[in-house]
Amino acid sequence: MVKTLDKFIIGESGKVIAVSGERKVKRRLYDMGITNGAEIYLRKKAPLGDPIEVTVRSYELSLRKSEAACITLEVNPNV
Repeated sequence: MVKTLDKFIIGESGKVIAVSGERKVKRRLYDMGITNGAEIYLRKKAPLGDPIEVTVRSYELSLRKSEAACITLEVNPNV
């Protein structure tokens, strides 16, 4: 299944298949290590859903919901 990071629920993980958005936003996400093939795990969400905390490349990262909407992932099946 494919969906954007802002639609993930806590505990879900996936592999990045695309990063979209404005040039500045896309570049910022790439600089933070969110590139095609990177594994992302959703750790926490704020009560109103913004920001979210993810684990990517062995570190924790907080993202705005608008930034998370630019990241498309292939959801890992729960094993």
